[in-house]
Amino acid sequence: MKLLRYGSSGQEKPGILSPDGEIRDLSGVISDLAGESLLPESIEKLRNTDISLLPIVGGRPRIGPCVGSVGKFICIGLNYSDHAAEAGMAMPSEPVVFMKATSSICGPDDDVVIPRGSKKTDWEVELGVVIGKPGKYVDEADAHSHVAGYCVINDLSERAFQLEGTGQWMKGKSADTFGPIGPWLVTSDEVPDPQNLDMWLDVDGHRYQKGSTKTMVFGVAYLISYLSRFMSLRMGDIISTGTPPGVGFGLKPPVYLRPGNRIQLGIRGLGQQNQKVVTD
Repeated sequence: MKLLRYGSSGQEKPGILSPDGEIRDLSGVISDLAGESLLPESIEKLRNTDISLLPIVGGRPRIGPCVGSVGKFICIGLNYSDHAAEAGMAMPSEPVVFMKATSSICGPDDDVVIPRGSKKTDWEVELGVVIGKPGKYVDEADAHSHVAGYCVINDLSERAFQLEGTGQWMKGKSADTFGPIGPWLVTSDEVPDPQNLDMWLDVDGHRYQKGSTKTMVFGVAYLISYLSRFMSLRMGDIISTGTPPGVGFGLKPPVYLRPGNRIQLGIRGLGQQNQKVVTD
């Protein structure tokens, strides 16, 4: 299933994409695509719903973040061997973990706002993993059973804020609009192998990123198990699993986002995002 949320910011309703491309309203079945609605039994209930009986959503509504009420937005750095090489950094011996503020989350086609004082706003297409079944000390062999679904994430970054000052990476990762997620939450049954997904990102029609989750240093199952050693994973938590090469700061010379740029990015089977870059 391709689940989504639509409507104005802060007032999104749950929906589902029908096979004919129509959005159907799920408000009569669940209150939101969040919390307990992401549990395995809730996803199964949705799977058994006759969506042809659900109301069609007319017009062209704004598509919101595909998950609501996100508790944790956990990110993994340097998780693609070819990206670590372009960054001039050694491949990590264990996952590099940082958090992104949940206030950065926005819809997949919302404007990306360059924050004040920014000179080095950058892009990163990433595979997002959304937790359904809560867990702690999750066995790697059982990790996939904790996944509600997958989505596209643009892990936008301000490199000067991230790398040139003191403190943690999250300063450069957490500006408002720096976390577009969606358009869809694609349930895990439709993604049999998350380690074999092609991904790409264009700016103004130029392809900067072209990669595959095949080159992840640490795969999805390992990441879920690893993170659950240090924190409980709860319904609606998002893990952003890292980016392939082609980010702006790795180019020679570096290229960064400017007002008026158009970003397009996608992952095979998970949909596409389209963003305009504006200033704060």
